[in-house]
Amino acid sequence: MNTTEPIKNQEELESFKNYYTRKERNQRNQTLLTVGLNTALRISDILSLQWGDVFDFEKQAFREHIIITEQKTQKKSVVFINDSILHALRKYMGQIDQRTPVKPDNYILEGNNHQALSRTQAWRIIKKAANACQIEGIISPHSLRKTFGYQAWKKGVTPILLMSIYNHSSFEITKRYLGIGQDERDDVFRNICI
Repeated sequence: MNTTEPIKNQEELESFKNYYTRKERNQRNQTLLTVGLNTALRISDILSLQWGDVFDFEKQAFREHIIITEQKTQKKSVVFINDSILHALRKYMGQIDQRTPVKPDNYILEGNNHQALSRTQAWRIIKKAANACQIEGIISPHSLRKTFGYQAWKKGVTPILLMSIYNHSSFEITKRYLGIGQDERDDVFRNICI
């Protein structure tokens, strides 16, 4: 069975996450990558986000958190809007607002006719960037979620905290998400010299 993989290599990740700003300018697509890589949300939840979920129209300010009920699990998820997400959203909102005013119930990532971008469109956007950056392996929208976990784990975030962030019901699922293989196991033995 083929399994979606996280993007592990730092150079590939840098190239991938900046593809739609450096190679093919498209702020909507860039926002998709940024939100996906920085929230650990499933693609279905990302595509259903509306501007009112991230922007307080009364206060005319971005919110501190995205608060959603996950479609798959029906569990509540609270995600901090970090600087990368905030920058992408601000830039994209500014571009949209020049054409037509943004409303709270507008989807952030719109496709045609003001509908949410489809999963197929999201897959194409992600696959195009991965192919252009020559990233090998199976890269899909779920790779964004897995990449978040892998990169967080490499920076020292405990797997048990990642399990909570992912809303996983078992640690086994989280371990699979992290894509820990022999290379990562070898690194432990290489770096722990007692």
